[in-house]
Parts: sequence; C-alpha cells; structure tokens
Amino acid sequence: MESIHEILNEITSSKEGDVLATIIHVEGSAYRKEGTSMLFKGNGKEVGLLSAGCLEADLSYRVQETRVRKTPQTVTYDMSAEDDLTWGNGAGCNGIITVLLEPIDESMFNLLTKLKTFLLNGTSVSMMKILSDDKNEVETLFLVDEKTFFGNCSEGKLDQIKSALIHYTNQKSGLRMIEPLETNTYLHTFHPKPRLFVFGAGKDAIPLVKLASLAGFFVTITDWRADLCSNEYFPDAEQILVGFPREIIPKLQLTASDSAIIITHQFQKDKEILNHILNSNLKYLGVLGGKKRIQRLLEGKKIDTEINSPAGLQIGAEGPEEIAISIVGELIQRQRIKKISKHEE
Repeated sequence: MESIHEILNEITSSKEGDVLATIIHVEGSAYRKEGTSMLFKGNGKEVGLLSAGCLEADLSYRVQETRVRKTPQTVTYDMSAEDDLTWGNGAGCNGIITVLLEPIDESMFNLLTKLKTFLLNGTSVSMMKILSDDKNEVETLFLVDEKTFFGNCSEGKLDQIKSALIHYTNQKSGLRMIEPLETNTYLHTFHPKPRLFVFGAGKDAIPLVKLASLAGFFVTITDWRADLCSNEYFPDAEQILVGFPREIIPKLQLTASDSAIIITHQFQKDKEILNHILNSNLKYLGVLGGKKRIQRLLEGKKIDTEINSPAGLQIGAEGPEEIAISIVGELIQRQRIKKISKHEE
C-alpha cells in the first residue's frame, strides 16, 4: 500500500530539514510507479523506498542539495541502458525515472498536516502540482470533494487550476501537459488506508494482524474476551474493540471498501458474526474453514455475498504464520484487482 501514511506520521515539524521525494514520471519498467513517495528526514532516517536500493544512495546527495537551496528540484535516472556507465547496470529495471524533491518548509508542512487529517477521517484527496519550467518552484492544490480546496497556488491561475484538477480527479498518477496552464503538472490521488476487521483474538490472529498492518491496512481487532483482545497481544492493531458481536458490529459502519476476517474458532460466534455482516457488501469477507462449514454456518441458505472460504490464497499454508501470509496475500490481491474468483487464482 501507499507509504504516504507512514511518511505523514513521521513529519512532525517544518524545522527538521525533512525532504519529500516522489516519483512523478516513469518511462518503461521500474521497481515502483508514479505516486510512490519516500521521506529523507533531517536526522538521517529514511521512510519508504523508491527503488530496490539503486537510487537511494545518490538521492541522499541530491536531498542535501535540496536542503541547502531550500527549493524543489527534479532528478531523472536513466536505467534503460546496460553499459557500466549508466544506472541500468545491474539495477534490474529498464525505465527512466523522474523524482521530485521538495523541502518540508512551513507551507508544505501545513498542507501535509491537512492531508493527513482528511486521510485519517477516511476521505480520499486528489492533488495537482504545477511545475515551473526550471522545476525550482512548485505550486500545489488539493481537492477533497469537488468543492473543498486547499493549497499554496497563486491567485492568478487559481480558477484554471481548480477546473483542471476537478477534470483530472482520480486519473492515473503522473505528469501531464495541461494546455490552459501552459506547463507540466503532476497528478495523484491519495486514498485512506484500507480497513481490515479481524473478528477473533486467538493466537493465530496475532501474525495476521501484524502482517496486515505491515502491508498498509488499518487493522481493527475485536473479541469479547478482554484477556485476549489487548494491546499486549496486538501492538500493531490501530484499533482494539472488546465486546460481543451484537454490541460491536452495529457501531463499525462497514462499507464496500472494507475487508473482514472471521477467525474466532467458535461455531456459534462465527455464525452470529457472519449473520450480522453478510449484507454489508464488503470488498473481502474471509472465514476460516472449508465450504461444508460455511454451509453449516449459513444453515444451507443461498446468498449473494461472496465468502472466501477457506480464507487466503491456496499455497498449501500450514500454521498461523503461513496462513496469515496467504490471507494477507489475498487481501492485497483483492485491493489490486476488482474481482477474482477462486478458480481464477
């Protein structure tokens, strides 16, 4: 998932010398695509990756230039050739990658703080960056809901920029030449973390919550047993809810972009949870156990909801860790591809 969420959590001030690096254009193949960001903190810490390690060493020098100049700059790496004098040598990529470096000054810090607030509230945000011809000046405009804007654009072309951003909202990330603006623009849409609800706080839920969190999910773990459902066992969960299903589920406000895993290992509790969330039209609903158990849970009823059972990619997984890997793999697959049936995997 997007590293922007981790990056936004790391940016705490405009006075620490942080620099944001973003891939704004790719020609050919590359390890990461347009929209990928990485943070170079003033204290030397790095958050995220733009490549498999090919570019970061050189970028660290460019970052220092950006800190000294206190202005943005773009850097292009040609990794398409194979001779010893180019970036392509042994890099494993065959593309040309353009990276935008931006110092986190007060203006940028304030914009990113607003972006973080909207994402935490579950709202997607579209962004347009207007790049000057010399790339040393960048104006940024964000769009929240086709009428709510925030940014640091000059008044002169603000109306044109707003119209262009509305027109190109949610299109593929990358550079575009937009004629009315007479300059290159970079477009990207940020999305909130996908939510995963794990019902059941047994031992096999521990690696599942950890891996799903590492993969970029906003993980909620819920169980009626307070001694199991605690921060001690689930430090990676962003939300821990203790209570019985009939108490918890009505408060969750599940949406079509959410995923859920039922893993209580108690037949009656699985049945209760399943009946509560069957009509929620989730992106992904997984239940441990085979098809026969699902039929028993449903008491033979025919339903329209797709239930992934057994949950997880069919990789012959054994044990809690391997099963967690297979489930998180299937969750990621579902995020990337709208609809996949079991026989197509």
